[in-house]
Parts: sequence; structure tokens; C-alpha cells
Amino acid sequence: MVNKTLNYWGPSFEEDVININVGGLRRRLSSSALSKFPDTRLGRLLSCDSEESILQLCDDYDVSAREFYFDRNPGFFLYVLHFYQTGKLHVMEELCVFSFCQEIEYWGINEFFLDSCCSYRYHERKLESRHHNWDEESEVSSVDTSPDEISDINHDLLRYSTLRCGNLRKRLWLTMENPGYSIPSKLFSFVSISVVLVSIATMCIHSMPEYQEVDENGNVLDEPILHKLEYFCISWFTFEVSSRLLLSPNPRKFFTHPLNLIDIVSVLPFYFTLLVDVTMGSDSELGNLGKVVQVFRLMRIFRVLKLARHSTGLRSLGATLKHSYREVGILLLYLAVGVSVFSGVAYTAEKEEDVGFDTIPACWWWGTVSMTTVGYGDVVPVTVAGKLAASGCILGGILVVALPITIIFNKFSHFYRKQKALEAAVRNSGKKEPEEGGSTSSHDRDSEALSDTSLDRASPDRRGLTPGAGPSP
Repeated sequence: MVNKTLNYWGPSFEEDVININVGGLRRRLSSSALSKFPDTRLGRLLSCDSEESILQLCDDYDVSAREFYFDRNPGFFLYVLHFYQTGKLHVMEELCVFSFCQEIEYWGINEFFLDSCCSYRYHERKLESRHHNWDEESEVSSVDTSPDEISDINHDLLRYSTLRCGNLRKRLWLTMENPGYSIPSKLFSFVSISVVLVSIATMCIHSMPEYQEVDENGNVLDEPILHKLEYFCISWFTFEVSSRLLLSPNPRKFFTHPLNLIDIVSVLPFYFTLLVDVTMGSDSELGNLGKVVQVFRLMRIFRVLKLARHSTGLRSLGATLKHSYREVGILLLYLAVGVSVFSGVAYTAEKEEDVGFDTIPACWWWGTVSMTTVGYGDVVPVTVAGKLAASGCILGGILVVALPITIIFNKFSHFYRKQKALEAAVRNSGKKEPEEGGSTSSHDRDSEALSDTSLDRASPDRRGLTPGAGPSP
């Protein structure tokens, strides 16, 4: 075979004609046309001197018929053929830009051979794809990458088949996890939201002086009714988080979910302060630890975040902020630069007027509220130069704040639709049983058999090794 290959290209190979078979599409090319582009895949065939070098460039070949076989897209090969005839490459509209890049890379054709009529359109589509990829990358967490959420949920639901009372536990878990799963789940969601609102209202009312009681030592005590409501709310929250933990298909994953962590944080401050009060006495006897207890009591305000479990909008907002770290970082960078610049200008213009611009750090507060278009008016410039600096600060703040808003809003819309689809997938997963593994395996076997049969029909024999077998014209 090696000798035959070595003798294949004669001294006058420019006059030879070879046959190229791409996916069943057979075309004839002259060696002189291929020699004009020696760096392409077909051009490198002319310099092959062994069987191994030929098989590195094509899938199969027939020496006697001078035919080379390629298992590639036959439609795109017409564009390759036109390239060898004219020296110009045109874009195939039916292919996406990535597939087109892969095809021309396979045939060894460089992008600079694109004709002027297609070059601009090709690079424009490639640039749009890069921007699209950049958006998708920013939607991926910078810390971790997770599998598809719907597939992950279906995988978790399959765990119930191996657990005791799995079907009942699955229905209870879906009832507590997805508000739209069934009527009982909607009722449970309504009760949970009501308890959260009652808890927040109780904490707010307790801060009002007319609802506070003072003992003989001057310590503030909870009003009895508010105290009972607080115990009821914490009992419900404890029941809720404990039930979710017991019914969860994957307890290890339970402690990594943000909403579950919010549920845990909402009940821990109560038990911590209760433990401290029981073991160490009142706040007045604790000193610095009493201030820590007060901080933990104020952490009850985070219970409002529990509403995110029952609100698609809040969950979408959290996902948007999580995956918009680039845009938020750019926004903070612009604000920091603007505040620093305009604070320095305002300090230079107003430092002798004694109106609050005494130092540059003191001007940062004015620059921050002006750049963010809040404008409290507690510190204002009085000179003409200071007012001009303030005008530039306000206008710059409007532009800076408005720049990333469109990107963040588009991401919010994306995550809102994604969250709706995920909730629908959870409802559908809970209402239908998974398919039997046997039928799936049978289907896979049938598909594999069909694929093998198709490959056997499509793959040509190495007719260079079997004398007497030639290609059909």
C-alpha cells in the first residue's frame, strides 16, 4: 500500500484528476487547483507519501480509483468546491456561525478567504454570538456550576422511590415546596405568608412606646398579646423548617439552598436569645453579651425574606442580583470614580465657605447622595464653581445609574420566565410517575441498533485494500 501511495502522484501531477466523495456527494477536482492552496486539507493530500498520512486527512480512500472519502456535510462541500475554483469563500446561511467556523477549520480554509459580500455579515454574526456568550457566562455563578435545574429536580424526585413512604413524602414535599402544586399547597403558602406578615407586624408594633411595658428595674417587657403571637410565629417557623428537613429528598443539599438557610436564620435568633435569658439572666446583667442578644433579636427582621419562597418575583430578583455581579460591579466602579472626582472638585470650590465641605471625606457623603440622585440637601454648595460641579455630579449620576439598568432588567425577565418554567416542571414532575426503566432501555437498544445499521450502510469499505471493488459511478 505504501508503495502504491508513493507512486500515486507522478511528476506531472498537475494534469491528474482526483475524486472527492463527501457524504455521498462525488466531485472531481484537478490537482492543479488543489496545489494553489497547499495549506488546506485537500491541498495537503498532494504531499502525502504514506497510508498513515493519507488517513490523517480523510476517512477512507481508494488508490485505484483515486477517490477520497470524507464524512462531512455534503451541502457545505459545494462552498468548498467553489472556493477551490474561484479562490473566494462564501458563507452558508443554513449553518450557524459556530458550525461554519468548525467546517472551514476542518477543511483548513482561513477566514480571510471570505468574499467581501459575506465577510461583514459573517463577522457581525460572530460578534453577536460572542456578546450572547458573554451574557450567558454572566448568568452562571462565579463560584459554582450546577446541572440543569429541571433534571436535578427530577433526579431528586426519583430518590423517593427508594425511601419509606416515598410517595406520601414526595407529595407532602411538593405541597410545601411549590405553592402552585395543588390546592393544599396554595393554602399552606397562604398560611405561611400570613404568619410571616404577623411576625413582622408584631416586631414593628413592639417598637412603639405605647405598646411597651416596663418592670420595676426599668427593663422593657413584651406586651402579653404580642409575646404570645411571637411564640406562635416561631412555633410555625420551627414546624415549617423541620418538616422540610424531614421530607427533603436530599438532606445534604437542604442546607446549601439559600431559601432553606433563610428559614434556619429566621428561627435561630429566638432560640439563642431564649437560651441566654434562661441560663444567664436578663440583658442588664449580661453587659456586652446583652448587646449581642439585642442584635440577634433585631435579626428577626430578616424573616421578611421568607416571602421569597412563595414569590416568584423575589426569587427572580435574587437570581438577577446573584448573576449580575459584573454589571453591579461596573455600576459601583462608576459611582466610586464619580464620587471621588466631584467630591474633590466641590472641596476645592467650597472649602472656605464653611457649609460642610471641610474635608474631602466629608464631601463623599454629598457626592454619594448626588450621584445616586437622592439629594438630601443637608449639604449644598453656595459658590458658582460648586454649583457647576454639583450639576455635573447630578447629570453624571443619572447617566451612570441608567447605563446597566437595561441589562439587569433583561436578566430579570430571563430569570422570571425561567422560574415560571421551573415551577411548571415541578408540578408536572409530581403529577406523573417516571417511566419504566425497561422500556427506556429497550428504546435505547433499538436506537443503538438503528445507529449501527446506518453507520454500516454509510461507511464505505477501504476499497484500496480489496482489489476488484471499485466505486459506482
